[in-house]
Amino acid sequence: MKRIKIEGANYFGKYDRVREACRAAIVEDGKILLSYETKSDLWMIPGGGIEAGETDEACIIREVGEETGYLFEPSGCAIELDEYYEDTKYVSKYFLGSIVGTTQTHLTEAEIQGGLEPRWIPLEEALEIFSKHNDYIDYEEKRGLYLREYSALREILKGQ
Repeated sequence: MKRIKIEGANYFGKYDRVREACRAAIVEDGKILLSYETKSDLWMIPGGGIEAGETDEACIIREVGEETGYLFEPSGCAIELDEYYEDTKYVSKYFLGSIVGTTQTHLTEAEIQGGLEPRWIPLEEALEIFSKHNDYIDYEEKRGLYLREYSALREILKGQ
């Protein structure tokens, strides 16, 4: 499994906290499934934090279902991306796999307020969106998220 490291300009040089998450890079017929916040015009690869006692595979199946309404069958973890911001290390594990059915979404209140919805877009369009991470230099959260997604997608595509 490939590892990628990103250090934010605001990284303190050491971390006291770790947040682990799993994400699913689901590509079918030249399109990728993304989660899109309509209120903030924010795109992201579906996924989220690992809950206590949960395996990586259980996390990614749950997160994809909750956010997109699709049942996801992971085939394996392709990349681990480690980000360092302030005093925190964020670990994102990117899974490949396929859609095997549908389920009911279970959005958080924040996701409902943000207008989160699943969208299939051409892979090249997703890469173009995420490649503009430096356009958000004054919005560190969006810049970092887009840099993370762009770095992971580029590496995943190298392996295919």
